[in-house]
Amino acid sequence: MSTSMPVPMATTVSHSLPFSLPKLKPPSLSPSLFRRTFFLNSTLNTLPNRTISFTTFSPTLSIPTRKTRHVPAKFSQADTGSTSNSSSLTHTVLGVLHLVVSLGLILAADKFLKKAFVAAAIKFPSALFGMFCIFSVLITLDATVPSAGAALMSFFEPALLFIQRWLPLFYVPSLVVLPLAVKDVPTASALKIGLILVGGWLATLCVAGYTAIAVRKAVKTELVEAEPMGKPSPFSVFEVWTWTAVLIISFVSALFYPTALGTSARTCLPFLLAATVLGYMVGSGLPTNVKKVFHPIICCALSADLTALAFGYCSKSGLEPVLGYYLTKASSNPGAGDILMGFLGSVILSFSFSMFKQRKLVKRHAAEIFTSVIISTVFSLYSTALVGRLVQLEPSLTVSILPRCITVALALSIVSLFDGANSSLTAAVVVLTGLVGANFVQATLDRLSFRDPIARGIATASSAHGLGTAALSAKEPEALPFCAIAYALNGIFGSILCSIPAVRESLLAIVG
Repeated sequence: MSTSMPVPMATTVSHSLPFSLPKLKPPSLSPSLFRRTFFLNSTLNTLPNRTISFTTFSPTLSIPTRKTRHVPAKFSQADTGSTSNSSSLTHTVLGVLHLVVSLGLILAADKFLKKAFVAAAIKFPSALFGMFCIFSVLITLDATVPSAGAALMSFFEPALLFIQRWLPLFYVPSLVVLPLAVKDVPTASALKIGLILVGGWLATLCVAGYTAIAVRKAVKTELVEAEPMGKPSPFSVFEVWTWTAVLIISFVSALFYPTALGTSARTCLPFLLAATVLGYMVGSGLPTNVKKVFHPIICCALSADLTALAFGYCSKSGLEPVLGYYLTKASSNPGAGDILMGFLGSVILSFSFSMFKQRKLVKRHAAEIFTSVIISTVFSLYSTALVGRLVQLEPSLTVSILPRCITVALALSIVSLFDGANSSLTAAVVVLTGLVGANFVQATLDRLSFRDPIARGIATASSAHGLGTAALSAKEPEALPFCAIAYALNGIFGSILCSIPAVRESLLAIVG
């Protein structure tokens, strides 16, 4: 016999208090400054919500009912945002370390080769030898273990972008100390040098361009796209203000403590370097139309010279001693210019990576590139020597300007092979040649009806090296690979030619 037990019904019991409770409203949690700064809204909104389940009694049926509420995961979002910022900071630190290590290896290799060549009394440019070695290693790895070659290129990519970003800055010291380099040059000789500089640039441009066009018509090779070239990042406001602070603080400190860092050159180094860098940053930010007339390098050199003039006036030492502190040419007592020119060897080493990246393009258009560069290099060297003799320029000055169309890094190596050459004048003439090309190369190419990007790139780099290359490639990126190749090969062939004693003797014979 079954017995059914009655199910007790749930009853509601009301309790009253002798006092009334105030109606409390939960506080509104507005985003704090901390959360606005470190946790992006997009990050918070995309994180998953948490689900909370709980049991209640239905007021009508008086039976248990299971309900579910979705609660935004505020705490987990904050944790995730913190993790994201931490990983971003780690990525930045690792990127800086990557740059320091890759650039440090290139600088160390350049310094080691210089010491080795000096110890062995070898006159061939050490950086050029290092460039050939790196290029050979990359080619070998690409043929045997392609992944290793790609990994090596990737490892040195930050250093190469750093060099590309600051490349024009490494040419500036020669312009900054130009007043010292030409102070002993007679006015008549200076005018002759200017004539050779401008006329030689135009003649070399024509020779390289027409040679490239003639070879192009003969071989009839179709133009293919080049490998994309990486672009360095623009300058930030933080960088500008940082260098401004360095300039002001070190300038004032040097006035009150002239030998605070041991010597006057070392004490002046921070504010002269900061003035040079700031001038380049400001010049790079000028409108395009202004930069056609007022090139960033001119702005850079002018900034350093005006700062040196101001310090010379305030310290009552004059301009010339301060410019002497800028470029001492002494490794034990370097100035700001010595620091910048110390990167020139690494620039040459970086050519190996550029040529390797464009190896397919070099192979496909080898006839046009090599023929044009070799002919224009020979023409530039021997025409300069001949015209210098015809206008009766002093032999020592003519020798100093022989490598006028070769990049500074290799031009200085070339003139070191000749006795009595003025290396400061060499560097200044090379930079001025580049400035002439940078300002007038595009209009001149149009006037000469050079339409082919190969001819335009080779003609520009062969006559105005790096500065002309930068000016043309900014508006014609399709010509950049040929500019970069000719820019490197022009200096290489010039250095190899001048390393041959018979060639040096023939040039000296023409100079007289």
